[in-house]
Amino acid sequence: MTAEEQAKALAAALSDRKGTDVKIYDVRGKSQIADFFVVATGAAAPHLKALIAASQAAMKAAGVQSYRTSGDPESGWIVVDYIDVVVHVFSPEARAYYALEKIWAAL
Repeated sequence: MTAEEQAKALAAALSDRKGTDVKIYDVRGKSQIADFFVVATGAAAPHLKALIAASQAAMKAAGVQSYRTSGDPESGWIVVDYIDVVVHVFSPEARAYYALEKIWAAL
């Protein structure tokens, strides 16, 4: 599975679980961290947890393992690193505060 296919599968899993404002950012050649970032917003801590679980289930079904997961639903931000694709799931407040889209738009 290519990195682009992974990003699309992750975005679909997040959308299926009612993640909002799901975006895929192609940062190939702009970032040494990953090729794609997938960002979504969840309504509350239990929703963030469900979104991450859905994304992990989708990747497990595709035979892709995560390298690392960090963050806590209560903090408003969880990140899962799949090496070529990094998933960020935010609460609305955390997404507005960190404004990752502005950082990537500047690249």
